[in-house]
Amino acid sequence: MPRIVGRRAVLALPALLPALARAQGFPQRNVTVIVPSAPGGTLDALARFYAQAMTPALGRQVVVENVSGAGGLIGMQRAARSEPDGHTISFGNMGVMAVGAILNPQGGFDPRRDMAPISLVADVPMVLSASPRGSIRSLSALLEKLRTEGEKVTFGTAGLGTTSHLAPGYLLHLAKVKGTLVSYRGAGPALNDLAAGLVDAVIDQTVTMIPGHRGGTAVALAVSAPQRIPQLPEVPTFAEGGLPDFDLVIWNAFAAPPGTPAPILARLAEAVEAAQADPGLQGRLRDLASTATPPAARGPEAMQARIAADMTKWTEIINAPGFARE
Repeated sequence: MPRIVGRRAVLALPALLPALARAQGFPQRNVTVIVPSAPGGTLDALARFYAQAMTPALGRQVVVENVSGAGGLIGMQRAARSEPDGHTISFGNMGVMAVGAILNPQGGFDPRRDMAPISLVADVPMVLSASPRGSIRSLSALLEKLRTEGEKVTFGTAGLGTTSHLAPGYLLHLAKVKGTLVSYRGAGPALNDLAAGLVDAVIDQTVTMIPGHRGGTAVALAVSAPQRIPQLPEVPTFAEGGLPDFDLVIWNAFAAPPGTPAPILARLAEAVEAAQADPGLQGRLRDLASTATPPAARGPEAMQARIAADMTKWTEIINAPGFARE
């Protein structure tokens, strides 16, 4: 038996050599990170932070390309069709990389089939914010307005299946009220209309909502962290505001096209690990109330398991009566 196993291993070696050779020479040029949203949103900001921190580890420039539309679907499809050599990867979150496929099963993108996980990188709380041009100044006031005015109350979102769509859909589901979700080509445009008073509220990650609150273009009402965050000490948690079950914290991650050789995935995962140790990146994450994914939850296998778990969890939530699908 040992002799047979050894022979099989020798026979399989020629098939592995090309992948190993490519990995040893990787990267041969700049690495492009496709961000499936418009500039100015959370994904864009985080991707640029990590791209800068990964560049020294890879020895090549890591550049961001925004490919927005269809709630992230266009960008993820573009990434899935790219050459599986590690030079084009994607950066997304639990919306576009897991839950979006449940909301849009006909969209032609299935994360279990159409991407190769590299690693989870950061967990980010959500912040509910109201327009500074409106009268809503607390979560309880928003809930009361939803109870009395229903679908007249509008939430701006980055598109179907994005986290800024899942969050208000989840809020309406938990509060057992109705509202209207308005889709944009990314979080940036939605936040612009929030500032202008064209939508009543947006729920997005702290990375974009903290600067908006501090700059007066949004009024933060509640944060989804277990306790108040130091970056917004005056803003209560959802539990304090009367909605304790809203505990949504968003994971963000890198993935490669399907068929990318395992040695190249490992090389990219190593670059992510090096980036996590960068003091500049750590400072940026801290300033925006984001935390690096714990080491045990990073890497391709852990990310694959997290996607499977979230798809199971959110299938039940989305299929419950009353969930807002836009």
